[in-house]
Amino acid sequence: MKGNKKVLLKKYVSGYVEESDMEIVTNDTVYLKLPQGSKALLLKNLYLSCDPYMRNLMSKLDEPSYIDNFLPGSVIRGFGVSRVLDSGHSDFKAGDYVWGVTGWEEYTLITDTQSLFKIPIFTADVPLSYYTGLLGMPGFTAYVGFYELCSPKKGEFVFISAASGAVGQLVGQFAKLTGCHVAGSAGSDEKVELLKTKFGFDDAFNYKKEKDLGVALKRCFPEGIDIYFDNVGGAMLDAVLKNMRDNGRVSVSGMISQYNLEKPEGIYNLMNLISKSIMMKGFHVMDYVHLYPKFQEMAIEYIKSGEIIYLEDKAEGIENAPAALVGLFRGLNVGKQLVVVAHE
Repeated sequence: MKGNKKVLLKKYVSGYVEESDMEIVTNDTVYLKLPQGSKALLLKNLYLSCDPYMRNLMSKLDEPSYIDNFLPGSVIRGFGVSRVLDSGHSDFKAGDYVWGVTGWEEYTLITDTQSLFKIPIFTADVPLSYYTGLLGMPGFTAYVGFYELCSPKKGEFVFISAASGAVGQLVGQFAKLTGCHVAGSAGSDEKVELLKTKFGFDDAFNYKKEKDLGVALKRCFPEGIDIYFDNVGGAMLDAVLKNMRDNGRVSVSGMISQYNLEKPEGIYNLMNLISKSIMMKGFHVMDYVHLYPKFQEMAIEYIKSGEIIYLEDKAEGIENAPAALVGLFRGLNVGKQLVVVAHE
């Protein structure tokens, strides 16, 4: 191979991430060779996933996290879809397609294969790019957070924040398939319209236009909320807690509204957890990896039957990866944000 284009973190980030916090470099490596006797894999990266959690890894952490943060001068890591070029591992062979954690670069040498999953199906109606979203970490997150943690029942009232994003658009459709009443929030009128016309939500609102989030929630849910799938945290979480019904469930998937703040916003309505017997639980989706085959089977059936619709927002070329990631935190993406590194 002729070189390897990479995205590096230039410096630790404080406040909003900018393109200038990252840099594109190309090393002079003509080829990568597997270490003698190793179980490593050489991957050609095809698609890279832009995900909100990556912002936290760009800061110097005061306390240990469940994921190691990025180091200045190092390649940014994230979920992606790749093709195996060379393998020293008996579970993988050249030509296999995989998804999992890889480097933000054209080619990656993987020595720890525990975070990689072989892709069993590659057909026209199940595109490879879906393994960055619907069939990858975001889709699995939607499945675990909704079905496993919230135990939904037909007729319940479900609210989803950041509802047009990679996770939210799926939670809403899962909820509709369960027979729930579903509403969501998004950051533009275009996204609100998508929720109602494309994804089948019963209601939706543009949170940026609402003077009082509590009033907006009461408008969508006069009888209150049974299930809240939280992707944003902050003021939205605080408002939802006041509008929950007795024995409600809150699944905390992410807090994108807080990731770029130097001082996180406070939550003042936690007393509702006690007075209304609300269950609120955060989760790491990879703790549920044993459920992935069950999820994958269900999701592929929904894709093939047309019961699930999934929108992707594709940036072409690894050189546009920093802009794509920055745009994620400014709400510029419509659907799952990913980067196309190479076409098959």
